[in-house]
Amino acid sequence: MIRVLLVDDDALTLELHRNYIDRLDGFVVAGECTGARAAVQAILDRANGDGFDLVLLDVTMPDGSGLDVLRTLRARSAAVDVIAITAVRDAETVRQMAALGVFQYLVKPFSFSVFQERLAQYRAHRTQARATDGEATQAEIDALLGRSTGSIPLPKGLSPSSLDRVTAALRRSGPLSATEAAAELGMSRVAVRRYLEHLAAEGLADRGARYGARGRPETEYTWRRGDGT
Repeated sequence: MIRVLLVDDDALTLELHRNYIDRLDGFVVAGECTGARAAVQAILDRANGDGFDLVLLDVTMPDGSGLDVLRTLRARSAAVDVIAITAVRDAETVRQMAALGVFQYLVKPFSFSVFQERLAQYRAHRTQARATDGEATQAEIDALLGRSTGSIPLPKGLSPSSLDRVTAALRRSGPLSATEAAAELGMSRVAVRRYLEHLAAEGLADRGARYGARGRPETEYTWRRGDGT
């Protein structure tokens, strides 16, 4: 589970974001703060042990800004991901937040579908970042840095969350055929094959022919590690 800290000085906003998180698989609200200083203290206090993985951070609060929070955390080398959630649209603020390493900058107000999409992108980024080791491909480097969407760019009809699941299965259990991956994930073979073909087209997976005792050869997919193995 991805442990989330909500930071906002407005009680109704906290309640809304809590309800949104409760509707998402793989996320849990692990704490709430209504100010900048409380947020910094909460994160530092739990840096060792059951700390937070992700902070949904407001930018303007009575006792400090989201920029203040981020500067303090980065100075203390606190390893936590941040998505800024704010009504502030000032370009300089956005640039400074980006320089301090926010994964996303989400402008209020927004719908649940937008929130769900951004959190799915973060989850895909986190999964790929945790699975990447050794020499990384360019696509893996982009994912580690959280570039653009924070995940592999997707053709129309493919979702970040399903790509996340297929990628994890291929890394964990590969080489896999579309049939095997579909059985493991509980998805249709046709749908899984589209994701596997996308990974192959992006240079993240290799196609190969698997020859059985009889019949036509079946295509199998193998995750392509950065070291070429």
